[in-house]
Amino acid sequence: MTATDLTPRPGAAPIGRMLLAQTALETRMLLRNGEQLLLTVVIPTVLLVLFSAVDVVAADGPGKRVDFLAPGLLALAVMSTAFTGQAIATGFERRYGVLKRLGATPLPRWALLAAKTGCVLVTELLQVLLLSGIALALGWSPHGNPLAVLLLLVLGTAAFSGLGLLMAGTLRAEATLAAANLVFVLLLLAGGVVVPLSKFPAAVRPVLELLPISALSDGLRSVLQLGAGVPWADLGILAAWSVLGLAAAARFFRWE
Repeated sequence: MTATDLTPRPGAAPIGRMLLAQTALETRMLLRNGEQLLLTVVIPTVLLVLFSAVDVVAADGPGKRVDFLAPGLLALAVMSTAFTGQAIATGFERRYGVLKRLGATPLPRWALLAAKTGCVLVTELLQVLLLSGIALALGWSPHGNPLAVLLLLVLGTAAFSGLGLLMAGTLRAEATLAAANLVFVLLLLAGGVVVPLSKFPAAVRPVLELLPISALSDGLRSVLQLGAGVPWADLGILAAWSVLGLAAAARFFRWE
């Protein structure tokens, strides 16, 4: 009979297993948070249903109002998760010492940030599926290249993640909470999400077009509503925000 080897083998789990476990934990925590669900699911869904049914805002371009609204609210969903939700959650984790304690575990700090990114991507996938299903039920007729849409969503996620982590890693938690929610409301109103940028004064329109939410909503709308090709200008704006935001977050993020 072969003896069972009960010799202890202390050590960290493989990095892949730790990364998956932390990603799953981050996702469960986000989905259990009522405020996060309000930002990521309830608000975009209510705006989509309400503005599609009621003639509150005038939409640009061909098709129904939902054809104009759906791309913009997909962009809002990305911003609510990658920027607003992530900034608030990470800011309070930093305040309460969670990040400091996690930094002392075998999980590398880069893996912790990767897990947060994985959580954002999983949540965005659920958001896109939910909003697309509701929009299709309301009569949405999307067009265009799915790869262009995917590229826009990925770059938009990178841009907003960098800005969210920069805010969470440099401001106090209370300031992050106030600033992230204020930015969310301002970009919702002035980022071409539900109100076309053509409705704004010509003097401020060039500035608004350079915002990441404007580039993302405009790029998604040009592909999904108008059936255009790859929106290189919008992708360029998002790429620039991604590089600047992630580089600044990596440089100035404080773990304590």
